[in-house]
Amino acid sequence: MTTATLHTNSEPDRVASFGVTNAVFIGRSIRLSLRNTEALIMAIMLPVMLMLLFTYVFGGAISPGGEYVTYVVPGIILLCAGFGSSSTAVDVAQDMTNGIIDRFRTMPIRSIGVITGHVAASLARNLLATGVVIGVAFLVGFRSDAGFLAWLAALGIITLFILAITWLFAAIGMIAGSASAASGYGFILLFLPYLSSAFVPTSTMPHWLQGVANNQPITPVIETIRGLLTGTPIGHNAWLAAAWCAGILALALIWSVAAFKRGSGRR
Repeated sequence: MTTATLHTNSEPDRVASFGVTNAVFIGRSIRLSLRNTEALIMAIMLPVMLMLLFTYVFGGAISPGGEYVTYVVPGIILLCAGFGSSSTAVDVAQDMTNGIIDRFRTMPIRSIGVITGHVAASLARNLLATGVVIGVAFLVGFRSDAGFLAWLAALGIITLFILAITWLFAAIGMIAGSASAASGYGFILLFLPYLSSAFVPTSTMPHWLQGVANNQPITPVIETIRGLLTGTPIGHNAWLAAAWCAGILALALIWSVAAFKRGSGRR
């Protein structure tokens, strides 16, 4: 009589690698973005409309020489980034509240990659929108004598700002109770460019408001981009811009990880 030995495979499922997980979630978020064409169009059209409004309606009063478009473009670029990034809060809030995160947790993957996917897709959308806005700016009279390295540096600071603000919106989306609440919380941040040097020099503001405008993150970022593209003095704004962006990014990453663990039930 022979005895058959039954072997069972009790080896646990291996967790997918960091690169594979993020690639899958980035692809998912990009596909969702392509399906939501209305949001992408609005993220581009609204800043363009504001640029045309300020250039042709208010520009003559602010700068009769017709050079206002060159002044306002850096601010419009950041405004475009803010509008585009704000949709990340809504997308993340939807994933956090519709139960899909719990489904991802049952799979052998790092489910926080879903947030990374939203951020990466938003970064791609915003860079595309920024390119369109700059193209329209040239059509309406924007001129720049900046060389290749200056444009590269400007693109670098724009990318860093978009990355930082997108992770911040992602964190807001994770703590919001619903997509509509996330949209409302994120909308508050969109007022910051109006309280900066985006549309008028801070020296023209009331004295009490100058302190706010000069000591918030948007102003040094705008002045750095403006200096790189139009040749205005940059001074210490470049270091302040980099420090603000790096600080916001670090804070947003820490906040996002903590909020995700709490929101998805991980400990």
